[in-house]
Amino acid sequence: MADQQKKKLTLVQQEYQQLAKRHEPPRPLLRNFSRAFLVGGFICVIGQALMELFIRVFDFTEKTAGNPTVAVLIFCSVILTSLGVYDRIAQWAGAGTAVPVTGFANSIASAALEHRSEGFVLGVGGNMFKLAGSVIVFGVVSAFVIGLIKTLIKMGG
Repeated sequence: MADQQKKKLTLVQQEYQQLAKRHEPPRPLLRNFSRAFLVGGFICVIGQALMELFIRVFDFTEKTAGNPTVAVLIFCSVILTSLGVYDRIAQWAGAGTAVPVTGFANSIASAALEHRSEGFVLGVGGNMFKLAGSVIVFGVVSAFVIGLIKTLIKMGG
């Protein structure tokens, strides 16, 4: 707890915080790291297998196979989210399901499913983009800045 917050607590509250901390069961960090690594890695292996499928079966190049691979992963994530399967996997694996693109798709689909009773525009659309909006804005701004830097470097060299 931050020192600022400790100063605001009474002596009894501080003692309770210390007591609670002593009796808190230790977190199984190694187990949590292992699960996250295994599931996140498995999602990436599935993505690599899909990419190889697009390259070998559908004659995509390595460069062009990325987009359909991501689209299939997102589609599968949304389907698993709507069936309630992705959330169970996420509870078991923790951050392993949140890091790949499937985690972002899961969070968007979850927001849509949770607020569908409020209507498509204000419920589904509004709440989906509360979450996705910051990611989209950051991506657009980052792409603009990187493009501007690249252009300036080309002009100077």
